[in-house]
Amino acid sequence: MKGLSTKILSLAYDGVTIIRDLDLAIPSGKITALVGANGCGKSTLLRGLARLLKPCGGTVYLDGESILKLSTKKVAQQLGILPQSPTAPEGLTVRDLVAQGRYPYQNWLQQWSAKDEKIVQQALETTDLLNLADRALDTLSGGQRQRAWIAMTLAQDTDILLLDEPTTFLDLAHQIEVLDLLYELNQNQERTIVMVLHDLNQACRYADYLVAVKQGRIFTAGEPKQVMTEEMVQEVFGLECRIVADPLVGTPMCVPIGRKARKN
Repeated sequence: MKGLSTKILSLAYDGVTIIRDLDLAIPSGKITALVGANGCGKSTLLRGLARLLKPCGGTVYLDGESILKLSTKKVAQQLGILPQSPTAPEGLTVRDLVAQGRYPYQNWLQQWSAKDEKIVQQALETTDLLNLADRALDTLSGGQRQRAWIAMTLAQDTDILLLDEPTTFLDLAHQIEVLDLLYELNQNQERTIVMVLHDLNQACRYADYLVAVKQGRIFTAGEPKQVMTEEMVQEVFGLECRIVADPLVGTPMCVPIGRKARKN
């Protein structure tokens, strides 16, 4: 089986099980969003998929093989991961950061090549960072920095990208900038993208497939129009809401009901 999947996967921190007996198949060539309340296990699941956290039960499969049986270099050539709030050495330029994405292809026999240079250049072009390539990363805006980190994962030249809350701490304009970029990568290059998102409406607008996680288990999964229901939001988030159609794209849109709305 091509792509990324799990079978009865369990993940734990310090002996406390966070993800329990989870079966999941990530649709290849699509955008999948993991959603759920804080502490439900979304980021833990993403770390397990990326082999950053060893399962305490079950298996993660990459193209039909147990990911634990694959070499670190092979995994890095097939799967790119962007964690929450990544950090880089002070003074590192955008181009230097993006070039780090080529490390999985380097060894003592194969040093930096014209192909590496071409792929780095393409990653900078795709993320619209050519004019900032020689700038220090810490002089950029939040949206520009996030694009630089995405460019680094693109330079890995992997079919699968995993992103943990790529819009966190960004203002609304920069959130949309990053999500538009990921959407274009998926549409133009057919990259499989899995991302943790907090904003349900953005998840519905940009993702082809939603996975709603509750207390370490999949509560429901499918297309946004199937998953995004008032019942799901109540059960997973403990929030009363109304689901209406997004006036621009027609995807489900969650309208929370708070105390003020009840008074009216």
